Amino acid sequence: MSRTLVAYFSASGVTAKLAEVLADTIGADLFAIEPEIPYTKADLDWMDKTSRSTLEMKDPTSRPAIARKRDNMDKYDTVFVGFPIWWYIAPTIINTFLESYDLTEKTIIPFATSGGSGMGKTNEKLLTSCKGAKLIEGKVLKANASVDEMAEWVANLNI
Repeated sequence: MSRTLVAYFSASGVTAKLAEVLADTIGADLFAIEPEIPYTKADLDWMDKTSRSTLEMKDPTSRPAIARKRDNMDKYDTVFVGFPIWWYIAPTIINTFLESYDLTEKTIIPFATSGGSGMGKTNEKLLTSCKGAKLIEGKVLKANASVDEMAEWVANLNI
């Protein structure tokens, strides 16, 4: 078993595809972060001020329940965490995932997909959810990032 995990939340499938390529590229295990209550198309309508995703992102204490936890998280030293950028930060379900484990002495590396924005304040907002861990600055990856691009990014992390 790998000592590296690629965990991801994907609302539309874009982040899932990148996470699969990343895991294959670096020989890591893969884990889907799934909400206990799946998001509907209406839930993800960021233009609707009353949609589920909008309400969650407006509340910094929001922690949507996850369907299941990774049962052997203690086996991993390095955890890449992937997600789409919502409102210039990670969706709050990522905080739920991170706060579900003892991350002491682990290295957490965020990666994101985005329709046009950068990482924004992602690391700043994730820091409190990564108690005891080393949180490395995250990166937005293009939806069509190649194996070579991913390998180069990971190599430059010096982990």
